[in-house]
Amino acid sequence: MPSHIVLLKRSYMTKHNIALWIVGSLSLAGCMTPREQDPTWQKLNEVDGRVLRIERVINNQSLLELSQRNDGLQNELRSLRGQLEELQHSVDTLRGQQHDMYTDVDKRLQALEGAKAGAISAGNSASSATGDRDAYQTAFNLLKDGKYADAVNAFTQFMSTYPQSGLLDNAQYWLGEAHYVGKDYPQSQRDFQTVLDKYPNSAKTPDALLKLGYCQYELKDFKGARASLSRVVTQYPDSNAAKLAQQRLAKMTADGM
Repeated sequence: MPSHIVLLKRSYMTKHNIALWIVGSLSLAGCMTPREQDPTWQKLNEVDGRVLRIERVINNQSLLELSQRNDGLQNELRSLRGQLEELQHSVDTLRGQQHDMYTDVDKRLQALEGAKAGAISAGNSASSATGDRDAYQTAFNLLKDGKYADAVNAFTQFMSTYPQSGLLDNAQYWLGEAHYVGKDYPQSQRDFQTVLDKYPNSAKTPDALLKLGYCQYELKDFKGARASLSRVVTQYPDSNAAKLAQQRLAKMTADGM
């Protein structure tokens, strides 16, 4: 083959290969958009991915914090419910104690009062003995029925009508109780003090001293209340009054009084 034809053929093949390479390069470049090739765009994509990961972490932490806060509120709620139940129990206990003052305590002393009244009234006529006992019981029934003003009048009349009765110390005590439940604390305090002054050996003395402390408590004389209640515990340690005095002293301590 002539040399000039060979040269032309080689030249044609070289140009053909170059053309194929250019076409291939353009085709490959066509697969990537200009924005994806932009380094700035690639950096933004990377930052965006990191932000998404951080948001997931924050969201997870927020859920954890909310869960922990919810647990804390639930615990606080349970604690408050427990305190409410304790307060309700204390109120119920105090109500029961108040009721016991009119029933259990009186029943406990009923036999003693009867014997005492019988002994003192032995020298009197039968009608007189029956009279003071009935009058006393009438006044006491008024107190138990919640007719406090009527009870005050009845006990006052009883002490005036039967100045020698063996039930005067009891009448004086329940007169103070009638004033106490009627919230006339100053007069109630004077009534209980009279029991202590005039009838120091009465079976009602521990209860009178206890209620004296209660009156002082209601009148905000906390120092005096502590002194009276402490005397009950010291002088009558085995009495029911001593137990009630200890409970009130414990409450005063808890309340910072």
